[in-house]
Amino acid sequence: MSTITDHVQVLYTANTRTTGGRDGRGQSDDQRLDVQLGSPGSSRPGTNPEQLFAVGWSACFIGAMGLAAHAIGVRLPAEAAVDASVDLNKGADGYFLSAKLRVSLPGLPRDTAYELIKRAHDTCPYSKMTRGNINVGLELV
Repeated sequence: MSTITDHVQVLYTANTRTTGGRDGRGQSDDQRLDVQLGSPGSSRPGTNPEQLFAVGWSACFIGAMGLAAHAIGVRLPAEAAVDASVDLNKGADGYFLSAKLRVSLPGLPRDTAYELIKRAHDTCPYSKMTRGNINVGLELV
């Protein structure tokens, strides 16, 4: 029987340990990340999982746009930016996430910018992970 990892090259593994849940602390095994957590809307200091997810996704998305730009022979603007909003929602079935990525690609023609966004959304690991699982909005600003 084969597994999904039979033909996969692992490029990097992030190892973390979190204690205390949303009001706890998260740390990486290499000591490069040590973050105090606080629930959204609370007065406690610290960030929350939704903020961490938004930062990770937007950074990954910019990387994916860079690869897409290279593939079609254009240069990704140095000022490229992604503003990510991750919403923590509660509905009849419980808690769920939704997200919106607002992409700024100054200096690129709109059709080229849309092509980069489409390609990045097709290839970014965060976009792949969320596809079909949460509502995602993409906007060129």
